[in-house]
Amino acid sequence: MFKLKPFAAVLAAQLVVSAPLTFAATAEDNYQQFCASCHGKELQGGLGSSLVDEQWRFGASDEAITKVIREGLADAGMPPWGNTLSDKDIRALVIFIREQAAQAKVSQAMSKVKPQDGVYSSQHHDFKLEQVAEGFDVLWALEFLPDGSLLVTERKGNLWLIDGKGRKAVSGIPKVWAKGQGGLLDVAVKPSEKAGETPWVYLSYSQPNKKGAMTAIARGKIENGRFTQAQIIYQADDKFYTDRAYHFGSRMVFDGDYLFFSVGDRGAQDQAQDLTQPNGKIHRIFADGRIPKDNPFVGVKGALATIWSYGSRNAQGLTLATDGKLWETEHGPRGGDEVNLIEKGVNYGWPKITYGMNYDGTPITPNTQAPDMAQPKHYWVPSIAVTSIAEYVGSAFPKWQNHLLVGSLAKQEVQRLTLKDGEIVASELLLKNEGRIRDLVVGPDGYVYLAMVKGTDKKGAIYRLVPTKDK
Repeated sequence: MFKLKPFAAVLAAQLVVSAPLTFAATAEDNYQQFCASCHGKELQGGLGSSLVDEQWRFGASDEAITKVIREGLADAGMPPWGNTLSDKDIRALVIFIREQAAQAKVSQAMSKVKPQDGVYSSQHHDFKLEQVAEGFDVLWALEFLPDGSLLVTERKGNLWLIDGKGRKAVSGIPKVWAKGQGGLLDVAVKPSEKAGETPWVYLSYSQPNKKGAMTAIARGKIENGRFTQAQIIYQADDKFYTDRAYHFGSRMVFDGDYLFFSVGDRGAQDQAQDLTQPNGKIHRIFADGRIPKDNPFVGVKGALATIWSYGSRNAQGLTLATDGKLWETEHGPRGGDEVNLIEKGVNYGWPKITYGMNYDGTPITPNTQAPDMAQPKHYWVPSIAVTSIAEYVGSAFPKWQNHLLVGSLAKQEVQRLTLKDGEIVASELLLKNEGRIRDLVVGPDGYVYLAMVKGTDKKGAIYRLVPTKDK
């Protein structure tokens, strides 16, 4: 297909003549139908070279590979497939090849993160994985209170408070729609300006109505084990509620008195581009629910005034870095998980542009970029099912200072992303196959706390990364 050896030229010419004018629906089927005879069923090579060894004679970029598939290489015996496969199908084929190449490197990556006597080794720090608490249902979020106690959300609708005395459920929290990916989701704390005053605790959740549910945000104060003074500070109009049980977004982060939060596309992809819809957006409000007058779409006819940015699929992580930059993790489709630098009024492209395809292998779009649509600062193909993101600020891992940490569900990973001048310049795999990571936060002790789901019984547990020695 891409790197046919010269002696395959005659066979390639025959393939052009005999190739049918119809094509299969998925990237896998298209590969087996049009490519496997030369490049092998497992992409290992044959008449044509391997597609998983990262040796590309005619360019390693997605654009270069796409061009070779579409136009062929007559001198190298590579037939053109542009008249047989659509641009969308060629794009899906490139994603499929990238996935397979990444899978070929899994064993090598696993050897680097395998613990020795319980100690994990990374580029800058060695650490161990220490259990903090277990016996939960599916966990969603962690947040520390100013006194060092820990708040934990269970998706099915429980808020737990863990302190030196043990754990206890907080009563009086809002009713949630606990279906699919819905339920009690993120928790955030806004410290009080006055010393000794009880802080506001913010909960994002899937709020039910007769039509289904929608992301909502409530705040209250935890007093004597109860969620008191409860106020709903954000909820969508009833017309936006749906019974689709996925893509709620729901991550929250404070910037002074501003609250940023995400709402997923709820499975209605095109609504992410529609400013009259809350779906597929990052929103900004004041901590008491008021709408800032300098939000980018205030006064724009039909647009929702809470919108800060748009074109997101399902933002599962938000963190405000110490330099004031707002970073987001975007849970993509199959391929195309992203890290974005969120800025006022910017369109991040979903679903008009993406580095991914549908879960069943069918294409979404041939486009990975377009005018007036921002590019991600980092993306993964294949997807890792990226979740939360946090800037590391602490003393326990000093060489990680101001780096970004991200978690993943499907690939069960923690990765460290190195920043330089607002760009992500390197990544390192820190943890692999210890559990599905839903949230990670940096504790007051500088340790990295993880909300995980472990084992086939999908039990929730809290762990932390504890340093053992510096390098």
